[in-house]
Formats: sequence, C-alpha cells, structure tokens
Amino acid sequence: MQHDERNLETIPTGALGLIALDSCREMGERVDKYLVKWRYTREHEHEDNIAFKGYQRDSYKIGISTPRFGTGEAKGTILESVRGYDLFLLVDVTNYSLTYTVNGHLNHMSPDDHYQDLKRVISAVGGKAKRITVIMPFLYESRQHKRTGRDSLDCAMALQELTAMGVDNIITFDAHDPRVQNAIPLKGFETVQPAYQFIKGIFGAVDDLQIDSDHMMVISPDEGGTNRAVYLANVLGLDMGMFYKRRDYSKIVDGRNPIVAHEFLGSSVEGKDMIIIDDMISSGDSMIDVATELKKRKARRIFVVATFGLFTNGMEKFDKAVEDGLIYRVVTTNLTYQTPELLSKPYYINCDMSKYIAYIIDTLNHDTSISDLLNPYERIEALVKKYKEEH
Repeated sequence: MQHDERNLETIPTGALGLIALDSCREMGERVDKYLVKWRYTREHEHEDNIAFKGYQRDSYKIGISTPRFGTGEAKGTILESVRGYDLFLLVDVTNYSLTYTVNGHLNHMSPDDHYQDLKRVISAVGGKAKRITVIMPFLYESRQHKRTGRDSLDCAMALQELTAMGVDNIITFDAHDPRVQNAIPLKGFETVQPAYQFIKGIFGAVDDLQIDSDHMMVISPDEGGTNRAVYLANVLGLDMGMFYKRRDYSKIVDGRNPIVAHEFLGSSVEGKDMIIIDDMISSGDSMIDVATELKKRKARRIFVVATFGLFTNGMEKFDKAVEDGLIYRVVTTNLTYQTPELLSKPYYINCDMSKYIAYIIDTLNHDTSISDLLNPYERIEALVKKYKEEH
C-alpha cells in the first residue's frame, strides 16, 4: 500500500506519543522513523491550525524509565509531560533477553515482569493523556483464555485490569482465541493477522512457486487454527487441509493430555508445496510432527509459518528437520524477540511488521477507520498477480 493513498485529513485525536518499553525498543525506533518520514512529507491545508500543533516532529517517542531496586522491585517514570497526548504503548511480553538482579542474583524478565512494567508506565501517566492504546503483539496470557477446570482466567483478568487503569484500545496480533475480547465488551480490541507480510516474505525469498491448487496447499496443524488457514487458502485460491490431535484423555503430562497421533483431513498432498500456518511456534514439536506426517504422504517443500517464533527449546530440532529435508523454510515475524542465532539461519524468513504497526498508529491517531489494514485481501491479490507476471 502506498502511504499517500491513505486519506488522513481528519484532525488528530491529540499530539502523538509513542512509548516503547525496553522489551520493544528496536521495534519502537523503526515505527518512529516511519511516522517521522510520513508526517514530514504529508501536506495538510490545516497545517498551521492549532489542532495540528506538534504534528511534525523529529521523533514521537516519549522517554520512560523502569529502574529496579536491589530487591527486584521496580517503578515506572515518564521523563516528559504527556498531558493531552494520544499515547501508544508498545510492549513485547516474551522478550526474555532482558535481565535484572534480585539480591545480587541475575533474573531474566518473564511475561509477568513485562506486564507489570506496562502497568507501571500507565500508572505514571496518571490519567493525564487524552487516550491510551496498548499495542501488545503477543497477547499476555493468551493461551490461558478459557476455563476447563479449576483454572485461573489470566488473559481476561489482564484485559480488565488494563481497561480499569484507563486503557481505551488494545491491539494485538493473531490472538490465540479472539473471543477473549468478550471480557472487555465496551473497550476497543483488535487482533491483526499478518497474512500479507507472510506472503510477501515467502514471495521475496522463493522465486519458483506455482500458486494454484494443483501445486500448493495450506495446512492447519490443529482444529483451533482452521480460520487462519481458511483465510490464507481463500485469498491465494488454494485447497486447505487440517490435522487434528488424537489425545489420551486418561493421562495428564505437564498439565495436558498427551498427543497420541496426528490425523489428517483433506485432499492429496502428493507433489505439492505445503504452507503450515499457526499462531505460534513454541517448542516446535507440533510443527515438526505435522511436517513429518505430510512428508509420509509425499508432500514436496514444506513452509512452516507462524506469527510468533518463540522457539522455547532452541533451534536444534529445526536445524535437523531442515537437514533431513522435512522443512524447507521457517517464516515468522519480528513481533517477538528474535535471537541473533535465529536471524542467522539460512532457512529463516523474517517478516518485518514495523511499517504495518506505524500505519495502524498513524491512522488511529487521526481517528480514521483501519478496516482496510485489518483485511488486506486486495493487497494480497495484487501481490499474487505481480508474482505470477514476474515468474
């Protein structure tokens, strides 16, 4: 999408302020550069109007500090006034690379620590901002979204806590279950799909794809992710297949019923390129199991695609899967922390989401609809058409 196609002539809600917590500092810098560039080149007839005061600035970032005491306790400080600002807070709750000390012992920051720091910064705002939007790519506790026994409802509690503190909108990417927004029915909640960026990333890295149902197929690794796979299959004009996990409900291992087998539903995969799409790669076991099952059915190249590449058990098993010819490419976004090791892998395709986030922030600051950003069907269609013409 060319940025000048966007009609952003409406008056901004307030002066734009971007607060990137330490966990999202790199992403915040990229987003800030896009915003500065666009706003300097955009011409407004009301440029000198008081409503556009502070519209063009060298940076929209607001400085913050979240220092720790020796006990591991912390506080949040905002380093400049945010009165009347339209604030956007960026936080990556999965960034374990950050550390702090507790009584001299080194601790890696957990999602709980990042979430507490977010609340500290909101608390430091003290209700002075005009509007607060939290952009949390990986939704905190999103996998604990429903009660199946005597469980805590962590995700719903977190959403209610944030809105009670004055947060007006929460924007996340590929929420594990979007129905968790029912916990805050009177507040804004958007879950964004990075389908366009995935397709763009794959097209940029591989030049011999045949995008039709005879040569390609989209696979959902479980029943929970079918909507994601159906959407991608439909916009690309491909068939879809699905695996479902047969579990042993008589046992519980690590809090879950163990998977006995992966059963496949769908047409023949023989000789076709596969796109396995899911919301996250955690340990990676499920993805590798599904890729193994597809290879048994004589699938051709396998692309493993996920919004969040967590790789909680390291990269060794993926290295081996690529070496053994199970997996061809691994595709994830930069919405969560990426290790230098991951970025150095020759089989890894990185999809940068900073420009997309900047679009969302710029549009929301002008109180303009983001519907076209949430549904990129036309852009994907144009991308596929261009790829077919060039190859």
